[in-house]
Formats: sequence, structure tokens, C-alpha cells
Amino acid sequence: MAEQQSTFPRRDDDGRILTLGDLLGVALAGAVIGLLVLVLFDAAFAWFGAGDFGQANGWLAVILPAWLFWEDFRAWEFGAPRVVAALVAAAVAIVSGLLVAGVAVGLPPLLSGALAAVTFTVVYAAVWFPGVRWLVNRTS
Repeated sequence: MAEQQSTFPRRDDDGRILTLGDLLGVALAGAVIGLLVLVLFDAAFAWFGAGDFGQANGWLAVILPAWLFWEDFRAWEFGAPRVVAALVAAAVAIVSGLLVAGVAVGLPPLLSGALAAVTFTVVYAAVWFPGVRWLVNRTS
């Protein structure tokens, strides 16, 4: 008897993520993994004497969530709704991340950038997920 593999995040037949919870969960896990890798690299460079620990740009933690968002963007049918939703989500998320980084200006770049990256991740998902669905339903 063959076992059925479960996948996470759950996706529909077109490859779109089904729930906001799945999108947020995987995106935040990606941000945490990215941050852990960044901390390891930063510690290694500090150990080799190539700078002080904590000076790496924490915004780099957004690489895996951005990849996930790109894959979900690609899963939607070509057209204006997905582009508009992605542009609005990106604009709001970048501004939100920059505001958080600005408030955390006294912290090391690794920490303030990590806070900004997590903010970007949450805001992008919260705007993109309902936004693209609403726009697609309005144009159908």
C-alpha cells in the first residue's frame, strides 16, 4: 500500500498556497532559517577577524520568504491582479520594514535588519494573500 505524502504548505491544483496560516508559517520559518544562517556566517567572519559580530545586514533574512512569495506569485494566472497585489504588498511591506528598522536604529545592524525582515515577511503575506484573491474575484 502506497503512503500518501502530505505537503506543507498546502497548495491547490495550480500551486497556489491555500491558507494565510500556511503562507505565514512557511514564510516565518524561512525568515528564521535565513537569520540563523546569517548569524552563523557573521560569527564565522567575526571569528576570522573580518569584522565585528552583529554588523551583517539582517535584511538578508528575507531571502527565503521572498523566494516563497515569488513562487506563489508565479502560481497565479498571468494578469494585472497578481501584479497589482504584489506591487502594493511589496510597497507596504518595504515601508513597514524600513519603519521598524528606523525605530530600532540603536541596535546592531543584524538585529535591526532581522526585525525589519520579519516585519516585511508578515506584512507582505498579510497584504498579498487576501489582496490577490480579492482582485482576481473582482475581475472575474
